[in-house]
Amino acid sequence: MTQFSRFTGRRFGFLLLPLLLIIAAGAWYLLDPGFRAGQQPLTTASENLPQDAFERRVRDYLVANPEVIVEAMQNLERKQREAEQTEAQAALAAHRDELLNSPESPVGGNPQGDVTMVEFFDYNCPYCRQVAPAMVEAEDDDPQLRIVYKEFPILGPNSVFAARAALAARKQNLYPQFHKAMMQVSGAADEAQAIAVAEEIGLDVEQLRTDMHDPAIDAEIERNLALARALRINGTPGFVIGDEILRGATDLQTMQRLIDQARKDQNR
Repeated sequence: MTQFSRFTGRRFGFLLLPLLLIIAAGAWYLLDPGFRAGQQPLTTASENLPQDAFERRVRDYLVANPEVIVEAMQNLERKQREAEQTEAQAALAAHRDELLNSPESPVGGNPQGDVTMVEFFDYNCPYCRQVAPAMVEAEDDDPQLRIVYKEFPILGPNSVFAARAALAARKQNLYPQFHKAMMQVSGAADEAQAIAVAEEIGLDVEQLRTDMHDPAIDAEIERNLALARALRINGTPGFVIGDEILRGATDLQTMQRLIDQARKDQNR
């Protein structure tokens, strides 16, 4: 995953701490032998303690039982993941047609293939470049694989320029060639690199620059950003294969396993 998604995860952890302390305090009341023995209602037990005494007892309990905080955090993270997965699956069902059949999204592999793999990517993402050879091999090994490319430029202005150039290359019927060449570049995928690749694969660069200003290109990128948010894809790369959403880099074996599973599910 990109640095953006790792930062989001760390910030989420910091925001959880106050909530975890409240949960831990509740756990103390529920687990503390004295409380259980007295069978006092939770509100009565807290009201009978002065604030400073209450805080000391909570602190002493947490110091003596730090595993309570760890367990609470683990449970919260698990429930958060489950809730996000449920929401993402609902979004996948609601947006499936847009995901698979948007006329503005480039298609590779076999356009009439029986299984579709969707990739959200950024040309400046090192993990996207890392997984690119597996994408090529999956396409070469499966003549019935359809690939939908979702330009998802989240790593700055250079990425936006590269994404717009790629979508403009589609107008000259050279999108797959441009895409694969860009995934093989070293260093920043900036304007100079994108234009160099365009020249290398035989694009009319002046026409490319003109086509990049087509409002439909910016609209496609905006749709992809919104679609990724709905699917809880916050970093790159992201994949959708059948009913599975993969967040982060993966390997060829995982791709092929999910492709096979999607094919079986369709044939049931």
